[in-house]
Amino acid sequence: MTHETGRRRFFTRALAGISALSLAGCDKLSQSESFTKLLSTGESLSKNAHRLVSRKSMAQEFSEADMSPSFRSNGTSMPNSVDYQVLVETGFADWALEVSGLVAQPQKFTLAQLQALPSRTQITRHDCVEGWSAIGKWKGVRLHEVLSRVQPSENARYVVFHCADPMEEDGTNHYYESIDMEDANHTQTLLAYELNGETLPVKNGAPIRLRVERQLGYKQAKYIMRIELVDSFEHIAGGKGGYWEDTGYEWYAGI
Repeated sequence: MTHETGRRRFFTRALAGISALSLAGCDKLSQSESFTKLLSTGESLSKNAHRLVSRKSMAQEFSEADMSPSFRSNGTSMPNSVDYQVLVETGFADWALEVSGLVAQPQKFTLAQLQALPSRTQITRHDCVEGWSAIGKWKGVRLHEVLSRVQPSENARYVVFHCADPMEEDGTNHYYESIDMEDANHTQTLLAYELNGETLPVKNGAPIRLRVERQLGYKQAKYIMRIELVDSFEHIAGGKGGYWEDTGYEWYAGI
């Protein structure tokens, strides 16, 4: 067993038994000082390990025989947003993904346009900090394919995903996540629009969700509405690169 596999198993066992909670990432866990310290320690080790082993290496892929019987919804299963619910009712006919920020040519992509781009299918494991895992088959467009069409600036360091689900009762403070350009250009980093051979269900993040396979579940943003390329997080929400990161989670969640 490799060091990386052993670290993953230790971390998973340490979190096993934590009940599934109703949240967009892993809600009440973020209120536990002992949990956030454990998460911080484990992820710091992971980040150091990934610096030693090229982050271009591939996450493990599985066969269809390994797929989980069902793929549960992690966190929010229907955003509390009237605008999003209207999109659902119309089959996302009017949805378009805006890609802007530090790019030469900002663009909007309809779902049909994304589906027309070269696609990739991969069967991978989703590891959640709640202590559960599932193996699913994802199909989508590589994020690199999308970014190449907007021509990122040399100053762009991070890709920020702005999502449909508000995290406050008043409809504000929408969920967001981010990754760096290295992970954005990884072969397995997808904007997924299918799960297990079917159109991506609403509970799993329709119309598209992020798959960045070498990081934990809370990095896999769902209900993506807009992508922004930035050089820092200073002007975005809590300034730490993600909704849960703003509450104390580590920004880099490699496994």
